[in-house]
Amino acid sequence: MFYWFLKRILLGPLLRVSFRPWAEGLDNVPATGPAILASNHLSFSDSIFLPLLVNRRITFLAKSDYFTGGGLRGRLTARFFTGVGQLPVDRAGGRASEAALRTGLRVLQGGHLLGIYPEGTRSPDGRLYRGKTGVARLALEAKVPVLPVAMIDTEKAQPPGQIRPNIRRVGVRIGKPLDFSRYEGLESDRFVLRSITDEIMYELMMLSGQEYVDVYAASMKDRLKKLAEAVTPSSLQAGPHGGSATEPAGSATEPAGSAAEPAGRPDPDPGPEPGPGDDGSPVDRPAA
Repeated sequence: MFYWFLKRILLGPLLRVSFRPWAEGLDNVPATGPAILASNHLSFSDSIFLPLLVNRRITFLAKSDYFTGGGLRGRLTARFFTGVGQLPVDRAGGRASEAALRTGLRVLQGGHLLGIYPEGTRSPDGRLYRGKTGVARLALEAKVPVLPVAMIDTEKAQPPGQIRPNIRRVGVRIGKPLDFSRYEGLESDRFVLRSITDEIMYELMMLSGQEYVDVYAASMKDRLKKLAEAVTPSSLQAGPHGGSATEPAGSATEPAGSAAEPAGRPDPDPGPEPGPGDDGSPVDRPAA
């Protein structure tokens, strides 16, 4: 009830008038039955504008931190996230990641729409990063289609870390459903999961027009954080050999092995994958 109150009465009309959001491909969303909406992730507001424009309710998996804050502010935050259709999941790895997948499965088995960010966290620089294979596992285990979703310009309306949004138009572009029933029974094959995930990320790249980078967004955030920490006031002075320490060897913004302009789909890589990102999105679990 609170979900629809926010969407249709309290918050939705104000957002529509202020940001004038546009949408393409809404007819690709099934009128009934379960499906996964796999979206790129540019801004905190992605989880607000996508449900605003889709007629059906969308449930997202959100990091549990949003639901455990103390005091009045914490309670209001938890109430808001519950109201906009988000479920708390532990962002730790291992069993917590498996629990997130089970939560997503329950949503789909109930015949609902599940929203997922395959990148696992918001893009640190507006580019599209490597997807985690949790979305593939969910699609195969629940036997549901995946709809690729591109959020457009939401990072300009609300950049990461900025509380007050910039009033400007944003958009949503929804692609045709992707059917992976040909892989039925292969839910534990990590090569299949990687292939499916890369196909989804390719569609997101084509829909969004983003530059693709074949590394994880969380790994890039760690690199950028370490780089920022390294550039201290003392490091801005001349180095021990008279050189400047302001330009470290190699750039963290274009790591070796990135695919800024991939030829076709992202290259598969069966290697182990990191834990979940800051949004609590389902993540990879290597096959036993």
